[in-house]
Amino acid sequence: MSIFIGGAWAYANGSLHLGHISSLLPGDILARYYRLKGEKVLYVSGSDCNGTPITVRAKQEGVSPKVIADRYHKEFVDCFSRLGFSYDTYTRTDTEHHHKIVQEIFLELLENGLIYKKEMEQTYCDHCQQFLPDRYVEGICPVCKGPSRGDQCDHCSTILEPLDLLERKCKLCGHEPTAKFTEHFYFSLSTFQHVLENYTEEAADKNLWRENAISLTRRYLKEGLQDRAVSRDLPIGVSVPVLGYEDKKIYVWIEAVSGYYTASKLWAKETNSDDSHFWNSSAESYYVHGKDNIPFHSIIWPGILASLGKEPLPTHIVSNEYLTLEKKKLSTSKNWAVWVPDILERYDPDSIRYFLTINAPENRDADFSWKEFIYSHNSELLGAYGNFVNRTLKFIEKSFGGVIPEKDITTTIQDQVNRLYDEVGHCIEKAAFKQGLEKVFELVRFCNKYFDEQQPWKQIKKDPESCKQTLADCVYLIANIAQVLTPFLPFSSRKVKEMITTTETEWRAFVVPSQCLAKVEPLFERIDPVRIEEELERLKNQSCCL
Repeated sequence: MSIFIGGAWAYANGSLHLGHISSLLPGDILARYYRLKGEKVLYVSGSDCNGTPITVRAKQEGVSPKVIADRYHKEFVDCFSRLGFSYDTYTRTDTEHHHKIVQEIFLELLENGLIYKKEMEQTYCDHCQQFLPDRYVEGICPVCKGPSRGDQCDHCSTILEPLDLLERKCKLCGHEPTAKFTEHFYFSLSTFQHVLENYTEEAADKNLWRENAISLTRRYLKEGLQDRAVSRDLPIGVSVPVLGYEDKKIYVWIEAVSGYYTASKLWAKETNSDDSHFWNSSAESYYVHGKDNIPFHSIIWPGILASLGKEPLPTHIVSNEYLTLEKKKLSTSKNWAVWVPDILERYDPDSIRYFLTINAPENRDADFSWKEFIYSHNSELLGAYGNFVNRTLKFIEKSFGGVIPEKDITTTIQDQVNRLYDEVGHCIEKAAFKQGLEKVFELVRFCNKYFDEQQPWKQIKKDPESCKQTLADCVYLIANIAQVLTPFLPFSSRKVKEMITTTETEWRAFVVPSQCLAKVEPLFERIDPVRIEEELERLKNQSCCL
C-alpha cells in the first residue's frame, strides 16, 4: 500500500513553538510506523515562505522578506531534524519548482472552466497606498464578536473576507482601510458542494477524520460553499500566469495547500522516483495539522484535487485541538510560548515527543505545564521505562558477563508482545496516538512488576536456570518495546537497539539471540524538580520583557 503523509506548512516568520510541534508530531509517528510495516511512504512538508506574516515581519525589521524566510526556514529544518522528524522531502514555497507547478495547477483549473475573472471590492489603505492582503486587515469577527483577521476567525473558525470585519484596521499603520474595486480570479468552489458533502459523510461513516473536522466541515457545507478569490494584490508570492495579470499573486489558500503536490513532485524529481503511487485510488493519505487549518484540508484542497481529477481526496484528517501553556492560551505576540529552539537546548527530544503525545490535544485542548512535563519524564520515561531497561541489562552485565541468556521465551509473554504490536498499530492507523503510547507503557509497568516478582537476584543463587529464563524474557520485552516505541521515541529506541545489538527493522515480534551486550548506559537522565520553578520564572520573565 502507498501512504502519503502531509504535515502542515508553518509560516517562516517566527520560531516554532510547542503548539506547532504538538499538531505536527503525529505525521512523523505515522511515517515511521508505516515504514516499519514495509509500506511505500511519502512524508512531506515545508516552510510557507510566501505568506503575508513574512512581509509584516520584514517591514518591522526593515529587511527583505527573503531574509526573514531564509532565517526561519533554516531554523525550522534544524528544529525538525533535532526532534527526529523523518520527512522524505521538506521544502519551501518560494522555490522556482513550487511556483512552476502551482502555476500549472492554476492554468489547468482555468482551462477546465473552474477559475473565472470577476470584479470585486478589496480593502485598500489610503495611508499605505496599497491593496491590503487579508491578514493585513484586523478587526472584530461579525459572528462571534472576537478579535479576528481578515481571512479567518481563530475563535469561531469562520472563514471571512476582510470587508466582513467590524471596526477594520490596517495592520501596518492602524488606519481604517477603504474599499476599491479590482479584478481578480475566482475558483468555482460551489461547484463541488455535493461532491464534498458525499465525501465528508463517507469519512464520517468510516470514522476517518477527527470529530472537530467532521463538525466544522458540516457547518461550512450547511452554510453553502461560496466561490473564493484565488488571486490577490500581494507583494510576494506566485505570480498569476495570465497575460496582463502577472503583478497579481495566486492567493495563499490555493497556493500553500498545493505544496503537498509540488513537494511530492520535487521528491520524485530528486530521487528519480515515481510519485503517481501516492495520487491514485489505492493510496491512503493523512493530513496532519491544527484545528485552525481544517477547512483548507477538508474543503479547499479536496475541491482542488477533485477539479484536477486527482485521487485520493484526503483520506484521514488528523486535526489536533489547541495546546495551552500553564492553563493560558499560547500567545506569540505576548511571548507566552515555549519556543522549540529554546527547549531543545535543555531537554531530550524524546522527552518532548513523549509528553506531547501522551498529553496530545487529540479530542480536546490539552495543557503543557513544566511541572507535568518534568514529572512525566522522571516517573514514566526514567522511572518506569529507563529503569526496567537499565536494571535488566546491568544485571546481565554483572551476573552473566554481558551475554544474553539463551532460553525459549515464555509463551504468555510472547502473546502479550504480539498483542501489543496489533493494538498499537491499530491505534496509530486510526490516529489515536495517545492511546497507542498508553498501551506501551501499560506493558512497561507489567515488565517492572514481572522483574520484581521473579526476583532474579534471588533466582541466580537458588535456581540459575529460572534466572536465565527471567532475563531472556526481559530482554525480549525490552527489544520489542523499543521497536514498538520507535515511531514515538526514535532516539531512545536507537539507544536500546545499540545496547542489545539488534538491527531489526520490521513491525513484528522478534527474539534477540544469545549475544554480548554493548556498553550499557542509562536511557534517560533525571531532571531535578527545581527546574520547574526555574522554567516558570523564565517563562514569566520572557513574557514581561516585551
